[in-house]
Amino acid sequence: MAFSPSPYLTLGATGAGAAATAVSSARVAIGAWARWGAFADAAPRRCYAVAQPLRADGTPDRRGGFASVAAARGGVRTLHLRLSRPRSPAALLTLDIDDRRFALVGDTVSARAPDAATDRAIVAAMRGARIMTISTLDRAGRTMTDSYALAGAATAIDAAALACARG
Repeated sequence: MAFSPSPYLTLGATGAGAAATAVSSARVAIGAWARWGAFADAAPRRCYAVAQPLRADGTPDRRGGFASVAAARGGVRTLHLRLSRPRSPAALLTLDIDDRRFALVGDTVSARAPDAATDRAIVAAMRGARIMTISTLDRAGRTMTDSYALAGAATAIDAAALACARG
């Protein structure tokens, strides 16, 4: 079962940065950097960085989509994307990070890397990039994209990793 922080979390843009609010008492906000927040859950212990997609005008898209990078002990980073709306089951999932392109797998509402090597390549590409965009087709066959600003992503991912390493 894929991890989904969205029922417990809201992220909102405020001027130069993002405000992150944890709604669950078991969830601890580590910090916010640009449009990315880092959080830790006590039990089971897990830490992650998360962001909402952006609309064309640069404001947060609040339809329920999100990107998260879970940080586990041993340096493992796992990307999970929740789409802002359902996709066609037959449609391909493609993630573009600046000039790099990755094929993803998933169901009608979420996407992930097909293997650990691709996960590592995606997280590495996120570190120096400006934007990442997932593209697919919705159930009506229309192109659909969710885009994420990557400013602050590397810091949020590292903060989540440090929080889990500390136990």
